[in-house]
Amino acid sequence: MDTVSTTGELRRVVRDWRRQDHRVAFVPTMGNLHAGHLQLVRHARASADRVVVSIFVNPTQFGPDEDYAAYPRTPDEDTRTLIDAGVDLLFTPAVEEIYPPDLAAAPYVEVPVIGNILCGEFRPGHFSGVATVVAKLFSLVQPDVAVFGEKDYQQLVVIRRMTRALCLPVAIEGVETVREASGLAMSSRNRYLSDVERTTAATLYRVLCDVRAAVEGGASDHAALEAVAVAQLKRAGFRPEYVSIRRAADLAEPLPGDTRLRVLAAARLGQARLIDNIGISISSAGNSPVGWW
Repeated sequence: MDTVSTTGELRRVVRDWRRQDHRVAFVPTMGNLHAGHLQLVRHARASADRVVVSIFVNPTQFGPDEDYAAYPRTPDEDTRTLIDAGVDLLFTPAVEEIYPPDLAAAPYVEVPVIGNILCGEFRPGHFSGVATVVAKLFSLVQPDVAVFGEKDYQQLVVIRRMTRALCLPVAIEGVETVREASGLAMSSRNRYLSDVERTTAATLYRVLCDVRAAVEGGASDHAALEAVAVAQLKRAGFRPEYVSIRRAADLAEPLPGDTRLRVLAAARLGQARLIDNIGISISSAGNSPVGWW
């Protein structure tokens, strides 16, 4: 595996691959890699001749009181992990390589409406920062396919919409969430959890499963189900931000007849902000087998 840290080096490597007509897959990350990231890499490896992974803790997607400075950074461990995973190129730029000195004066990519709901409501500007850095990375890597995890489902939908709106020739592929044995979705921020909190954190997934079972069983009062889920999380010790049932394709409020939904949640536990989601599939008869969408 080669490692580059400048845009010029990255472009030279990718340009050489293009001359050889290689198909390129890209996995953008912020590092502190875990099994969920490796699942993305495996998917990318199966989708292309060459795999590029970036590690860049993006400052523009963090709010002023968030954990940018504290975000776990494990570059040596990550490099060894990616070598073992068969990655072809690791891109590790400094902030100055991606953004001009004055971040406030830099152009940003906005994804209206969908970037301002759910997590966007509680983290103003977050998805603008995500869309901006991903657009920049797509411009640099010029991948045929980019791979994102469904654990950050709203991010996945935002990136798909941005890619279509900007006519970017990149196929966006989502990969199912990787979970611990308890059901807790794997996340770099799980490191913030104490042992006791980690046990409690699995409650978030169980609550979402209860919501899915109710909807797939025919329950249609989504607001009531969401309120019950929030109450369950509070009793378990969480500080919930939201539990919301949405249409899977665009995260709009569901309409009668919609059959593919998603229940999403964000809640704080100790020092960690946890997000999770699962798919809901409704048959035309009002019931369907339990399963991921």
